[in-house]
Order: sequence, then structure tokens, then C-alpha cells
Amino acid sequence: MTEKENWIELEKQYFLPTSKRLPITLVRGEGTRVWDLDGREYLDFVAGIAAVSLGHCHPEVVGAIERQSRELMHTSNYYYTIPQVKLAKLLCDSSGLDKVFFCNSGAEAVEGLLKIARKWGKEKRDGSFEIIVAEDAFHGRTLATVTAAGNEKYRAPFTPLVEGFVRVPFNDVQAIKKATTGKTAAVLLEPLQGEGGVNVPDDDYLPQVRGWCDEAGILLMLDEVQTGVGRTGKLFAHQHYRIEPDAMAVAKALGGGFPIGAFLAKDHCAVLGQGEHGTTFGGNALACEVGYTVLTYMLKHDLPSQVAKKGDYIERKLHSLADRRPMITEVRGKGLIWALELDRPVAEEIMGVCSEEGLLVNNVKPTALRFIPPLTVSEDEIDRAIEIVDRVLARFEAGGPK
Repeated sequence: MTEKENWIELEKQYFLPTSKRLPITLVRGEGTRVWDLDGREYLDFVAGIAAVSLGHCHPEVVGAIERQSRELMHTSNYYYTIPQVKLAKLLCDSSGLDKVFFCNSGAEAVEGLLKIARKWGKEKRDGSFEIIVAEDAFHGRTLATVTAAGNEKYRAPFTPLVEGFVRVPFNDVQAIKKATTGKTAAVLLEPLQGEGGVNVPDDDYLPQVRGWCDEAGILLMLDEVQTGVGRTGKLFAHQHYRIEPDAMAVAKALGGGFPIGAFLAKDHCAVLGQGEHGTTFGGNALACEVGYTVLTYMLKHDLPSQVAKKGDYIERKLHSLADRRPMITEVRGKGLIWALELDRPVAEEIMGVCSEEGLLVNNVKPTALRFIPPLTVSEDEIDRAIEIVDRVLARFEAGGPK
């Protein structure tokens, strides 16, 4: 048994089988590249599911971890720490929201939004508690966030589910209006649906939803866990549409690969008081110093505008690829989150063949292949990735692999 096979067999022995993994054991990363146990190099266009924002082992991130880990990693939220307050100020100042709570993941951040909506509805809207969510949405894997998600296969094993969610089609303002009742406290949406297939709404969708929420007197809450912190070519995706949410969840890119999440709220709905929410590890000094370093780097170097330019570049390249490959039926995306819709349910198989060719991508649907590289990806790396996909699709169009 080789060392590579040993690690894979040990995983099978000791882990719950909740992940369908490729037979690759990664041991090192730098920028947009990762290497496996055998020293083989891959272009990483998964980026820790859009989390490795500055690339693997970015010197700024590594430096922040080394520096802060020598000083203070974790105390608790019984005490003040400087990194936490620094990041809170920077995040509020750059987002336009007023208050923040730090946690460890995107699911926890969305849970915070749900608790805000419930308490706000109880105090400010005569006990309303329902939250309107979208079909094909993804908000996390906790019991409440999986209930809010739009994929039935994620919900079905865990019934009975949390009550109070009303599901409507994405990109349909009239459906939201029809679903709004006296029980409605909030609308929760992703500005762009990442796990649902990289579904981009019409340009007037979010502005109309914002207008309706104002008219109906309910909250607009945005899940920017995947779209936020530079991914779409703005610091936050809702900024493309010149609106502001009442509350917002972020995570993933904020930590540059280190676990951190946060939810933010405007003062008028920042209703959580002492003892009504908490976390042991959330907002620890180490995570907050990393988050502060990542966000500072993005703002200093105007990374979102660079992402917008790279987004234009990859869009042109993907459309050119679609012109050559008939099995591509649609190109969807914004900034550095893109998907190819295919004419047959082979995205998972294509993902596997791409990995054999040295490119890591992922399938978000049986017919959709997603590209979410680090925000620091180069045009040359984009070219290399698309060349690999082109070769792989050519093989499938010729009748293989099987």
C-alpha cells in the first residue's frame, strides 16, 4: 500500500462519508496552484469553494497568522481584543452597515440573519416570523439554513424541518409580492446563486425587491457568503445594483482560506441583545487579524476592480469556448464566478477528467460546471484552464470518456 492509498483508506475508515472526494490528496498550495502527494501540480479553480480569495498561502495571510499566533489566538467574547474591533470597524465602514457579529462559517452567519429576522418580526412587526426564500438557493448545512435552501435532497433526510420559510422562484419579484403576508418578517436572497448553478438575476430584480421590502415594511437580508468580499467585481455583489440590504451574511473570501464568518445589520434591525446570541470561537483574535489583513489588502489594491477586469476576460474566453463546443448551452456568471451549462448530465464526469488533466473545477448541478478561482488568478492561468476544458469537452463530444 502506497502512502497515497493509505491516506485515502484511513479517511474511509474514520470519516463519516458525507463528501464525495476525488482520489487526490493535496499537500501544498501557492497562488492558484496546488500539489498532491506525488508532486503533481493542479490549477485550482475551486479555491476552497470560493474561500481562498488571495490564493493559497498568500504572504500577507501567512504573515498575519504567524504574527498573531505568537501574540494571542483565542480568549473568549468576555473580553475585548484589538483585532476584533479593528475588523468590525473596517467591515462596517466598507459595507455601509452598522453592527457586526463574528462567527466561524457562512452557515453560522446566515443563522444570525434568521435570528435577527425572528426577533425583529416579534418586536417590530406584530410577531411576524416567516422568511421568504428562493428556489435553488443554498444557505448552509445547519437545520435552519438547510430548511431555507432550495434543494430538496438536502432537506429530505432531516424532516421535520424548521417552520417559517416560504419558497418562491428566484428572479421573480411578483412571486415575492404574492408570498408576502402579515406573517412575513423578511426576504432572504443570494444576489447571485452560487451552489444553485451560478444563476444571475435580471439587473432590476434586486432593486425591485428592495423597493417591495420598503413598501411592505419587511427586511431585505442578503446571503453574500459566496458572492461577497470581491468575488463578483464589487466588494459586495449587491453594490452592482446600487442597493443596500438591511442585513447581510459574509464568510468564505473574508478569511482568505482561514475560517471566519460574520453577519451585519443596519441599526434599525440590529435587535440582538446581551445573551441572545453567542459563540465560543467566533471573532477570536487570530481569525479577526487574518480577516482584517485580507480585507485591508483588497481595499488597498482595489482587488474588486481587478476582478471585474478578469471577469470580462474570462467571460470572453468562455463564450469563445461555447462557440466551439456545441455541448455548452449557456455561459453564466459575474466577476470570477462562472458556470457552463451543458446539454447532458456529465458535469461530474467532466470534473474528474479535468482533474486528471491538471485542473480542479466542480459540478454544481449534473449539467453545470463551475469556475471559482482565487481572485488573484492571472489571465495566463485562465487561458490554461480553458484550454484544458476545451480538450476535455472535445473528448466528450467525440463520444468519450465513459
